[in-house]
Amino acid sequence: MSSDDEQGREPAGQEPEQLALLRDMVREAKVPKAKPRTWRGAPLARELPVARVMVNKGVLHLDRYFDYAVTEELDAQAQPGVRVRVRFGAGAHRVRDGRREGGGLIDGFIVERVAESDYQGALAALAQVVSPEPVLSPELLGLARAVADRYAGSLADVLQLAIPPRNARAEKKAFPPALPAPAVPEAGSWGRYEQGAAFLESLARGGSPRAVWTALPGPMWAREIARAVGATLASGRGALVVVPDGRSVERVDRALGEVLGEGRHAVLTADAGPEKRYREWLAVRRGAVRAAVGTRAAMFAPVRDLGLVVVWDDGDSNLSEQHAPLPHAREVLELRATQDKCGFLLGSTSCTVEAAQLVASGWARPLVAPREQVRLAAPLVRTVGDQELARDEAARAARLPSLAWQTVRQGLKSGPVLVQVPRRGYVPRLACERCRTPARCKHCAGPLEAPDARDLHCGWCGRTDERWVCTECGFNRLRAQIVGARRTAEELGRAFPAVPVRTSGRDHVLDVVPGEPALVVSTPGAEPVAEGGYAAALLLDGWAMLGRPDLRAGEDALRRWIAAASLVRGQEAGGTVVIVAEPTLRPVQALVRWDPVGNAQRELAERAELGFPPVSRMASVSGREGEVEEFLGMTELPAEAEVLGPIPLPVADAGRPRRAQDTPVGERWERALVRVPPGRGAALAAALKVAQAGRMARGGGGGEGVRIRVDPPDIG
Repeated sequence: MSSDDEQGREPAGQEPEQLALLRDMVREAKVPKAKPRTWRGAPLARELPVARVMVNKGVLHLDRYFDYAVTEELDAQAQPGVRVRVRFGAGAHRVRDGRREGGGLIDGFIVERVAESDYQGALAALAQVVSPEPVLSPELLGLARAVADRYAGSLADVLQLAIPPRNARAEKKAFPPALPAPAVPEAGSWGRYEQGAAFLESLARGGSPRAVWTALPGPMWAREIARAVGATLASGRGALVVVPDGRSVERVDRALGEVLGEGRHAVLTADAGPEKRYREWLAVRRGAVRAAVGTRAAMFAPVRDLGLVVVWDDGDSNLSEQHAPLPHAREVLELRATQDKCGFLLGSTSCTVEAAQLVASGWARPLVAPREQVRLAAPLVRTVGDQELARDEAARAARLPSLAWQTVRQGLKSGPVLVQVPRRGYVPRLACERCRTPARCKHCAGPLEAPDARDLHCGWCGRTDERWVCTECGFNRLRAQIVGARRTAEELGRAFPAVPVRTSGRDHVLDVVPGEPALVVSTPGAEPVAEGGYAAALLLDGWAMLGRPDLRAGEDALRRWIAAASLVRGQEAGGTVVIVAEPTLRPVQALVRWDPVGNAQRELAERAELGFPPVSRMASVSGREGEVEEFLGMTELPAEAEVLGPIPLPVADAGRPRRAQDTPVGERWERALVRVPPGRGAALAAALKVAQAGRMARGGGGGEGVRIRVDPPDIG
């Protein structure tokens, strides 16, 4: 035996040091993995080795599932509903060892696992399981597909709206189990409504009632929603509430906390930040909470055992999604109520034509208060029409009629007074002070503006006009036809110098104002709540809201007026509302009688006679000149379809605020409307979707392309 052998000998019962070191190194070493790019040579899963994936490509000609191979190493994590990354776009010729390779990485969701693929060629392997969290449930997938089909959109686009972006830190958070079901709340103020208590009792027993609720004026609507949610949770089911804006979310959130206590609901809003938003969404998906409230981003929230969906103020444009395929929260929640066989509550202080149609069709029941309760809760409404304005010296001198001045003075004795003006800005439109002829540009006949109270310039061509003279009477002094919030605040401040004046609008929206005397000037939708209610309200320039070239102008004006008037104290408490508008017009009469339901019913009857939505289904098709006719020419529309147009659209100005669906700046676009009778909306959406998919497949989808919008909210 050599000396080396002597030195390497270890004491009995102990293994050689080098051998132990090697064994530890082998144990700690990671098993070599196949490259994530291709998983070349990696064995496939023994069971269900094929994953059907919905890739995140929102183009219509790729609106289908794609099959990918599942490797043995990803088998446990690659379950239906999880996020994955896949290679997409590799040609069929790029096959090596029976596995397709190449293409770019793209996100997607596993829809299902199957034993074999319908595709006969080689499959690429899943590149990566991003997270084992199953975020896409079968119920959410079915809802997203129904929404995509209704709006002629792609499933991938709907899933982008339905599932928030992943946040790894939020996924690591552990959630406590859901609290036990609460006790059934008392009916409370629901007792003011016919069948209000019965609606809550049905929810508490596990029923699924559907109702269109015309809420009484005042601040109780949020608490009434909370009681309906509480009754649903008491039955062991979940509830979802969707409201138009963050201020409404805060009110319902506060009411839910008061009625249910903390820890029973989540708040889902797009502006909450990525981590908080995803954390709240996960709390709902994992069942840690059974209720959720949020803006339109919450309409797809994966509430477990859904028993009730609530949408508040469905006439608000904020509930219409601005990203493809542009769904409306009301329609999505209707689909959810039908799909999940759950309760449905559509509430507002006003009433849209769509809500009236749900009642007329028998799909939902009306939930209204008797007239005695309406008279107790609503303020007194008085009108000032054109004839009164013509005879009123105060109105000609300072725009406010004498009745308005008297109402403001009387109201300020007991509390704040709300003044609603229909437009934002500083003197948005100008007219001759003597004859009220609109001031227009000499060059292009566009409207003259003075947004900063400086030089006049044209709102269309931008040219200035330093020596304007009225073309009708020769007068050279201008007055605002519609005075903005800042200008109105200045005028009222001079008239009531001892009273504080607050403004609420686009730049700064107030939520609550004290109950002490003050003038609160607000644009529609930005009205703050006053502690104890407003003593009075002025609704100015009503003709401007009614005169918009829009099918919904009257309905929308009434909704905004009632929303503001609902913040005023009841008639018994001295609450008074003065509206400056022609009293013979139907929306004005509906406000005076406080009868939004009757107005919606009459509007629905007229639209049915004329074949207008929502009785008919309609889609808009817009594009550059010539493209719309070409697109419609290759579309196999239903035989009953009627094409209106195309007509040119206004050219977008670079200096104007832009929305997601505005036409490109400086380009000439046109629009056509396609109308079909009731029952043919699905066929219309399918035909437009097929035509758009074919156009994109042929390479016609570059640039802005042709835009399709089913059920457009604004048809002129």
